[in-house]
Amino acid sequence: MEKINKKIKNGSYIIESIPGDKSISHRSIIIGSIAENTSFFSNFLCSEDCLNTLKIFQELGIPITIDPHKKSISIEGQGLGGLSAPKSSLDVGNSGTGIRLITGLLAAQSFSSTLTGDSSIQKRPMKRIITPLEKMGASIKGNLSNSDITAPLSIHKQPTLTGISYTLPVASAQVKSAILLAGLYASSQTHITEPKPSRNHTEIILQSYGVTVEKKESTLSLTPPKKLFCPSDTLITIPSDFSSAAFFIVLALIHPNCSLTLTHIGLNKTRMTLLNILKK
Repeated sequence: MEKINKKIKNGSYIIESIPGDKSISHRSIIIGSIAENTSFFSNFLCSEDCLNTLKIFQELGIPITIDPHKKSISIEGQGLGGLSAPKSSLDVGNSGTGIRLITGLLAAQSFSSTLTGDSSIQKRPMKRIITPLEKMGASIKGNLSNSDITAPLSIHKQPTLTGISYTLPVASAQVKSAILLAGLYASSQTHITEPKPSRNHTEIILQSYGVTVEKKESTLSLTPPKKLFCPSDTLITIPSDFSSAAFFIVLALIHPNCSLTLTHIGLNKTRMTLLNILKK
């Protein structure tokens, strides 16, 4: 992490280079790829997980340019129907976010595809996303493992899905996001009820791209859009990752003579439990 510290006075430092938020970096690529125009993002997290997602969408025919030194990317969105059939299996590496969200998107495409990952990902339970997606009309096959389903996942072409009303068994932003992304292609509204709030990055980004996502009490309702548009033709800054900042927050609290100021940190209320606990 370059320029990690800038001393402003005795015992006080400012940290300006906390990496970009991983969850938002994933979603920026996924949603930017199906927009009608080009999206520009700065402070993109150039980690292996996010770079695997970037590579997958390049293999799906999306022109993406990255400047790893400036941590910026441009995504030339090809529209909701603009993805192309990949020539080989798509590898998410070790990204649980990547495989679950991308499965939701690919479940509604007019071509078949296969998603896989490393040995760890191939042990992760996928039935939790397959069950609601199949209720929408998707066709997804995987390996049977202890009454669950694991990757590699074969996703068969299914250009028409139906919206559903689905109650999540447990709060999960990944499962919720997979359903929302599939719901973009559905023939009717999709309704998702959460037992408790989970991170809402997907809803926020979809809304910023013009998608109608409404929340009433614990239920989200998504209306399938005809098109998505990036709201800006200039750089959109991805906030810095709260999880990465957490190490420095705790460090400052346990150090006897240190004061830290962290800048540009994403303070979404679904991610701030650590701060609430520390204040108590």
